[in-house]
Amino acid sequence: MLRSPLILLTVAVSFLGFPTLSAQVTGTQQIIGQTDDAAIKTITTAVPFLLIGPDTRSGAMGDAGVAISPDANSIHWNAAKLAFAEKDMELSLSYSPWLRNLVRDMNLAYLSGFKKLGDNQAVGGSLRFFSLGSIQFTDQFGTNTLLFEPTEFALDGAYSIKLSERFAGGMAARFIYSNLTGGVSNTGGESRPGTAFAVDLSGYYTNDDIRLGEYDAILSAGFNISNIGSKMSYTSAAQRDFIPMNLRVGPALTLELDDFNTLTFTTDFNKLLVPSIPVYLEDSTGVVTDANGEFVVASGRNPNVGVASGIFGSFNDAPGNVTQFADGTVEVEPGSVFREELREINIATGLEYWYADQFALRAGYFYEHPTKGARQYFTLGAGVKYNVFSFDFSYLIAAQQRNPLANTLRFTLKLNFAEAKAASEDN
Repeated sequence: MLRSPLILLTVAVSFLGFPTLSAQVTGTQQIIGQTDDAAIKTITTAVPFLLIGPDTRSGAMGDAGVAISPDANSIHWNAAKLAFAEKDMELSLSYSPWLRNLVRDMNLAYLSGFKKLGDNQAVGGSLRFFSLGSIQFTDQFGTNTLLFEPTEFALDGAYSIKLSERFAGGMAARFIYSNLTGGVSNTGGESRPGTAFAVDLSGYYTNDDIRLGEYDAILSAGFNISNIGSKMSYTSAAQRDFIPMNLRVGPALTLELDDFNTLTFTTDFNKLLVPSIPVYLEDSTGVVTDANGEFVVASGRNPNVGVASGIFGSFNDAPGNVTQFADGTVEVEPGSVFREELREINIATGLEYWYADQFALRAGYFYEHPTKGARQYFTLGAGVKYNVFSFDFSYLIAAQQRNPLANTLRFTLKLNFAEAKAASEDN
């Protein structure tokens, strides 16, 4: 047994992922099961820590970052941006206490950096380490057996190249390791760490030859298809789960107000590229199974598919609002499937103000539909550059009461090696 708020949260999210079903009578026809627009249909995956914004700059802009100017943390948001980096080399270290309202010792650390290879290419690397705090294992009698600290990490390598004057492509390769149980045995067999390999494919467009009214402007746009990779399992007998394959796309617009002041507006749209949870067929005795013991899908698609099928099917596999009748017939409310697909798109938007390229103020907002996870929060942050160092921090303000993400702080320290080298030569 596990005694931890984290485990309770995980179990709660798992149950929330299933549609609301009930038995009632309408006229002379009995309704066995029914879902509506308020039904919770959260999509869950393995290793969700891969989707956590690891750095402070984007963390202060509502977790938007696919099209903002490149820096050492671009590997997470859009590796293609690295080829357009103005700096020759940069290193960044970020730290985020996580879910402090639930677990006191959970945190995310992120080390990243890049090096330009001439004017048109760049390489980068990053290490993401996620500690889930301490969990007390017990046996069936409630006796403490093991105090374990689950950990997960991802190791990345990235490459970016300019394909034209204004467009670059990028790719990142990722090894993922997740040890949640420490090898504890259970009825499902002996547990083991989960491992997976994944890649990101990304693109970045930027145009600084734009004028809006009396201001010079820079228009950018980017996309990143992240975590395209193998499924993950924690035992040899368990079903393998999708990792959080994700599509991120969005624009950014920077206005150069004068020689000292710039203002950037940006918006990211995110969609998980994994199967939605279907509505399963029910009768008076419960969920219907086929000859192989598999649940029969009433609406949506069977989520037990391959990676490619999961990616392409994720755009039209939402079950919608379903009514199941006692005679075995199923009705899907017209328009509800498309409506639910739109609800699977998260929106992150933010702005960034720089003064003399030395001091920054940031703000943002993140929205996720209540039936798909209900993450809704405002963000604030600031940054300062001093000599070769940059320091940023951000603060998360939950838009809902008792949100476990409330009051989240992030910190990032950057080192600009090009400026450090220049300062050393001057001395």
